[in-house]
Order: sequence, then C-alpha cells, then structure tokens
Amino acid sequence: MKLNWKKLALASVSALAALSTVAGTVTQVTAQEGETLIVSAAGVYDYVSAHIAEFEEEYGVTVEVLDADMFEMLDGIALDGPAGTGADVYISPYDRIGSLGMTGQLAPVTLIDEAGYDETDIQQVSANGQVFGAPAVIETLVMFYNTDLLDAAPTTFEELEAIAQDEAYAFENEEGKNVGFLAKWTDFYMSYGLIAGYGGYVFGSDGTDYTDVGLNTPEAVEGIEYAVNWFQNTWPQGMQDVTASGDFVIQSFINGDTAAIISGPWDAAAFEDAGIPYGVAKIPTLPNGEEYTPFGGGKGWVISNYSEKKDLAQLFIDWVSTEEQQTNLYNELNEIPANHASRDAAIATNNELTTAVIEVYANAEPMPNIPQMSEVWVGAENLMFDAASGNKTAQESADAAVELITQTIEQKY
Repeated sequence: MKLNWKKLALASVSALAALSTVAGTVTQVTAQEGETLIVSAAGVYDYVSAHIAEFEEEYGVTVEVLDADMFEMLDGIALDGPAGTGADVYISPYDRIGSLGMTGQLAPVTLIDEAGYDETDIQQVSANGQVFGAPAVIETLVMFYNTDLLDAAPTTFEELEAIAQDEAYAFENEEGKNVGFLAKWTDFYMSYGLIAGYGGYVFGSDGTDYTDVGLNTPEAVEGIEYAVNWFQNTWPQGMQDVTASGDFVIQSFINGDTAAIISGPWDAAAFEDAGIPYGVAKIPTLPNGEEYTPFGGGKGWVISNYSEKKDLAQLFIDWVSTEEQQTNLYNELNEIPANHASRDAAIATNNELTTAVIEVYANAEPMPNIPQMSEVWVGAENLMFDAASGNKTAQESADAAVELITQTIEQKY
C-alpha cells in the first residue's frame, strides 16, 4: 500500500512531522528540516540514489547514500556509532539483524504495513520479541536445469535419481560416476534444506533455543545418509572437496555436462554470460515426500542505536518499505521484494527465477539470527564431509558436529 503522509507546521520549530497508522495505532515521528541522514545501502545503492530525491523533497532533508561494503559497515557499528562516524540507516542480511539488535547496536523499528508480511518475514528481523528491521528483499536456493537436456523441470528427487543413471551424464574421469545432478552438499548452507526436509533443525523453539541442537536427531541422520548415498555411489570423489566442489558444480553446468543443479539466484548471471539455455524451478520434493527446506535469506533495513536521527531514520524506512518503492526495487534491480503485494507484482512478470525463489521461500526456514548461530557454521563445517568420505558414519558425524557446536556455545556464552 502507499503511505499517505500529513505534513504538520510546527510553530516553535521549523519541522515536518509524519503520522502513520500501524496495526491500529498512530505513531508520530518528526524530521527537522535541513537534517542530513546517512544511509549505508550497499547492494541497492543505485536504486536508492535514483529515487531518494522524492524522499528529500517530501521532508526537506538531505540523504547521503553510501555504497560501502555491507559487512564492513555492520562490523563497524560498535566503534563508528559512539564516535559519531557511522551511518544512521544500514541494510543488513537477515541473519545479522537479531544479534546486532540483542547486543544493543540496533534500535527497534516500526513496520508501516505489518500485514504485508508473513510470520517468516517478521521472524527474520525480530529478536527477544522486538522488531529490529524492516524486511527488504528475500532470497533462497533454487534448482537450475539445462533446457537443451531436459524437456521439463524435475519435480521429485526420484526423477533426479533417474537422470543420474543416464549414461549421457557419465563422468569420464571416474568409472561408474555420474554428474547428471549436482549439489554442493559439503556446504552446510546448501545441505541444510535436505537435513531440514527430513526433520532435522538447528535450534529448537523456532531457532531461538540454542540449548536444543537438532542436527543429530534420527530424522537429521536420515537426511545425511541420503546425501552420503549420492557422494559414495553416484558423484565423482571431487564432490567431497569442501573448497572446490562448488566451482565444479557451476562449471559442469556451464559446460553442459550436468542437467540440473541446486544453487542460488546469484549464479544466474554467470549462466547468462555463458549462454547456457537454462530454466529455473522449485527444488524437487524429497524421497520422503517432504519439501526441501533451505534457509530463507535476504536483507532488511535497520537503524543504528547510536543515531541521533532515529525519527528521520524511521521515516526513511517507512518510505523505502512501501509497495511502490519495493516494486521499483524489483523492476530496477531484480531484487525480489519482501512486501507481499510487491511480490505478487513480481510474480506477474512471469520471470522464472523470481517465481522459483518465491515458491521455495514459502517452505524455507528463517535462519536463526541469535549470536550463537555463528558457532553452527564452524561446528557443522565438516558435518557432511566426514560422513561422505567414510571417516565417520552419518550418526557419528552428526554427533561430533553437535558436540562441537554445543561445547563452543557453552564456552563462549
């Protein structure tokens, strides 16, 4: 929906005020005329810069847009904020928002159209019952397939297994191995959708209970065992290489040796540059009949808790979160909007990649955004490799990963 602002003349100061209705309540925020707001907008810099004059004219303020590295800016909040050299508004990956909010680096924000988001969207930007960001864009894994090799997108993993039996995709350097379907499952981010689809989980209580790590449950182990079957009986040994297997997957698809892969929308540009005839689809249904359940990612707008212009920062977030601006963002950058009305508009463009991301995201899990999640990436780094290589059984590998994660969390927190 479009937000209608009412400008109010204040007798005592030269200022502008805005009233917005949120979930049945009225919130008043003010912007001092002539103020300058600093916005760190890496990744969406061009879009914000192209439209920011509308915001500046509306409120009589100036916005300085920074195209600085997103992670460097976020890492610097704790020092730059108190020193007065940081930005007022940042764009942040969802998985950083909760931890930054819980450690006092971010100020709570108000969503102008909370009904325009679903539970997953809200969870992505929330921690300890508070909302610390406004959802901006979404992303998740999808399936790419070569349209010269496949007439239609596979819809089940049984179909992928059949492709992997086709001699047309035999790997010439290793007898009995096949590259018809590939996925970098040594990467925990890539394989989590498989583990979660079988019933495993990172933390209990919707990702908030770090004392309950669910990566070694019987269900999780079943998912790991399914992956091990691919590693040991179908894929070349190089697919176990934690470092190089990702490049192998992409290059094999570009070379036309592989019919289908699981990857992220960020790889689409490389396929287009290489002239590969590809389609994009939802990730096929798992052998147990459940959906592949990857992490749902993306970015949101946040306010530095050190900012002295929180009111103006909130106005900016209100403006950039409207349906109009979210739709502009998609049209100009192909970033898939978090706002559901804008998502519907994006689907209407009949873009396969857009549709596939939205369909997979509907089954995705919000990545736990509590500080303890950082220990999971380290602890689960060898989870799949140890099982795939035969160094450990699936259960032993899962138990070792969970023990490492649990112990590290206990030591650090």
